[in-house]
This record gives sequence, C-alpha cells and structure tokens, in this order.
Amino acid sequence: MYRILLADDEGIVLNSMTFLIEKNFEGKFTIETAKSGRAAIEAAESFRPDIIFMDIQMPGINGIDAMKEIRTIIPGVIFIVLTAYDKFDYAKEAINLGVMEYLNKPFNQKDVVAVLQAAMDKVDDRLRRRREDLQTKERMETVMPIIENGFIYSIIFEEQIDEDIANYKDLLGINSAYGYMMVVVFGEHQQGHLMTNVVGSSVKAQTTYYNKVRELIKDAFPEAIVGSVSGNRIPIFIASADSKMELSERGAIIEKCRSLTRGLRSATDISYRIGIGGMKRIKGVSESYEEAIKALVSTEGSVAHIDDLPISVSYEESYPATLEAEIFEKLADGETDSCLVKAGEFFDWMVTGYADDIMSIKLKSLEFVLRAESLMYQSGGPTYEFSSRKEYLQQIMGAADTDSLKAWYMDKFRTAASNVSTGSKDRTHHVIKKALDYIDNNFHKDISLDELAGELGISSYYFSKLFKEEKGEGFVEYLTRRRVEEAKALLKSPEHSIKEVGVACGYSDPNYFSRIFKKATGMTPTEYKDKNGE
Repeated sequence: MYRILLADDEGIVLNSMTFLIEKNFEGKFTIETAKSGRAAIEAAESFRPDIIFMDIQMPGINGIDAMKEIRTIIPGVIFIVLTAYDKFDYAKEAINLGVMEYLNKPFNQKDVVAVLQAAMDKVDDRLRRRREDLQTKERMETVMPIIENGFIYSIIFEEQIDEDIANYKDLLGINSAYGYMMVVVFGEHQQGHLMTNVVGSSVKAQTTYYNKVRELIKDAFPEAIVGSVSGNRIPIFIASADSKMELSERGAIIEKCRSLTRGLRSATDISYRIGIGGMKRIKGVSESYEEAIKALVSTEGSVAHIDDLPISVSYEESYPATLEAEIFEKLADGETDSCLVKAGEFFDWMVTGYADDIMSIKLKSLEFVLRAESLMYQSGGPTYEFSSRKEYLQQIMGAADTDSLKAWYMDKFRTAASNVSTGSKDRTHHVIKKALDYIDNNFHKDISLDELAGELGISSYYFSKLFKEEKGEGFVEYLTRRRVEEAKALLKSPEHSIKEVGVACGYSDPNYFSRIFKKATGMTPTEYKDKNGE
C-alpha cells in the first residue's frame, strides 16, 4: 500500500480529497491528514509518506517552509501542491523543492485521479530502481571477491595485459599508480618464523573462515584488494598515490596489522602473521609481494615490514633511487621519450654531485646501459650476441670527458628504449604474418582458431586478441572474407561449378556456402556467376 499525507487547513478539502482517493483507489492507500505546516512536519516524521498533497497557504508554518523541512527528513517524497493562489514567487520556490504537480482549488475528480496515478507510477519506478540497485549491489558483493582475486594474481604473477589491468582498475576504483603488497599467513601455532599445521589451517581458512578473515581485513584497511587463500597465504594489495611510504605511515600500518592479527586470532582458532612489502608501481608490485614473504622469513615477529629489515636495499641520503626506478619503469613500458629524459637527468645528477669521481660515473653509466640492454633482450628485441659488448669497456674508458661519455650513454639508452618499444610490435607483426600465410595456404580446409594458434605456439585467447588488434577484425571474419574473395574470383570462370567453388574455398556444404556468400555480397553464388561470369 502507498502512504499518503493530506495537508490543508480546510476540513472540507481534507474530507473531499480522502473521499476521492478511497473511491478511485480502494485499498491502495493509507491516508493521514494534517491541518497546519507544523502538523504536516510531525506527521511526515512518524508516518513517512510516499506522497504529500500540500496546501501552500496554511497558518503558522506555511506549505513552502513545511516542504523544505520535510524534504530534509524524506528526500524522495513526492509533493503535489494544492493552492487557490497563482503566485509566481511561490511557484518558483516550489519548483526548487521538486514539486511534481500543482492542483488549483477548486479541483475536480479527474485531475486528482490523474495526478495521483502519475505519483503512484513515480513511487513504483523509484522502488523498482531501488530493488535493481540492491540486486546489483548483491551481485557485485558476490562478484567483487572474484574481480579482486583476478587483479591480485595478475599483478603477482605478472600475467597482466595493460588493457586488462586498466579494466581491473576501473572496476575496483583504483586511480593510483603505486601500491604495496601485504601477505597474511596462518597456521595452528607460530614456531620461529614458521607456522605449524599449515595444511589443516589452510582447509579451515578456505572452507570456514575466509569470509570472516576478509571482512576483518577490510575493516582494518577499507581500501584493501584481497586475494583468495593460496596454500596458507592471503595476498593483499593496497593502492597509494605516493611513490614512497613515510616512516610515520609505516609505523601506523605496522600497528594496524598487529591489531589485525589479534582480531583474526580471536575470531578464529588460527594464528596469523603479516608481511608487508615496499611501495612499487603497480606493474612491478610482484616485487613487493616477494618482499612481504621475505620479511616474514627474516624475522619471528607477528608483523614484519621489509623496510625495517637489513635485507632491504638502503641508499645514501642524496641518491635518487626514485629517479633510477623511473628510468627502468619507463623503459619497460616502452615510453622511449620519457625514459631518455629520466636517463639524462640521472647522468646530470652524477656530473653535478661527483664531477671529480669520473670513474664512478663511468661504472654507473656502464651498469645502467647493461641493465637497459638486458631489458631490451628480455622484451623480444634484437638477437643477443655474446660478443656484442666487447668494445664497451674500451669505449667508456676512452671517453675524454663527461660530454662524450654522456653521448655514448644516451646513444645506448636510445637504442635499448627504441627496441623495447618496437620489440613487441615486431613480434606481433611476425606472428600475424605467419597466421596470414597459413590462412592463404589452408583456407580451403576446415581450419579453426585453435588449430592456427597451435601452429603458432600461442594460446587461442592470446592469438585471437593479437589478430583483432592487428587486422581490425576477428579471425573468423577475416577467414570468411578471404574465402568469399577467392570464391568471387573462381565464380567468374565458366570452368567451375558452384559446388566445386564452395569446396575449393572450404565449404563442403553447398547450402551453407550459398548462405555465407549471400550474406557477404548480397547475391547467391548463382546470381553472382550469372552477372559476373565470363
């Protein structure tokens, strides 16, 4: 039933409105009345109406002010204004309050029924949307752990495709470029840095406690992306807008994790430890995951942060570690121009701070170049040749000054960055060229995407993605178009029957061939042959 509040200072209006509503909508409404603005506000608070008929002119608190107050109490309530006055100022204020309709006194039955039916439809629509929102929320609450787990394991095992990671970030509302990993490990008891009865605890965690554990983790870290149980571990990703974690923030996180281990222990009959990795770019966050595990192995505490342990890398205060990381991140991402800018900045830092230590500058330049080239080879760049670097030592030692050394350093970086940027594209072109050659030689056979992907030695999913990106159409669409083009050429010759042309183009069923051909050309093979035959 709908709840309706009638607010008017005239008893005759309230009685007539009540009569009209009950007569035309029998059994559909619960009706309450109010004879003043104050009474309307009080009734709205207790009755929570769906629809309110409000007279603008009432003693004390007028209808406009009453509607303002009620709107704060029930934001979605539908107002229908009753008035014997046609005043623009009042109308303008009422419009700002979201009034659905106006009824001028004296009103008739037809107008009341029409406006009330429209209001009922609006209430129904709002309730429907509310149900749909709740259903969507329920579905998302079911699906979200799956999405979070997919994201976690994509970044941990570095199986991500940039487009997929972007989709995950959109779904999860991640706007940051950085983050760090935590790893929750569990067992019956802790012995040193190890946990006992790992198998039994893993079964308990997965079958009985996972939802509770996930809930407590989310309570402690609302922004956490939580993975599923793997062995006796639960991986967690925390996004961050900053590339560094300040000491105070690290301390707060450690304390929060200590409290979390105690809360997890009291909520289950399992013991917990938490390892925390360092801040990384999202594409390199697998390193943070490894650090989180390493931190747990290196200490016996319930919580361990990699940056608190002597196993983590530490730099002299002035060393631009972030700049160094950015150089190789840009290189790995194929961002040639940005990589070269960052590499140049690092070289200038060396010259500015260590102009009198040319040997250290030379050694660091060589280290960076070798590291860049290693990434170049790993990305599918040129073929590695064992003797390709035999002149490097002689070249850097022979550099007369820092300008000539920088020219050598930047030239090597430019080559490496260019090869990283084009390496994957070149591999894609090579794969697709082999695929097109295979199609040209075998389109008359019953070939499939899985078969062709097997010939190329890659998964069918990955091949399908590469093919569409390269050719702008799917494998099946391309194969069909290739077969139809061949069929059109053959149909022009009087030597071939329709059936022979179909078989020659990979269609053993003449009827199926005819349907495919007509869909592609708008004509049957017979019509095409008659029109274009020699």
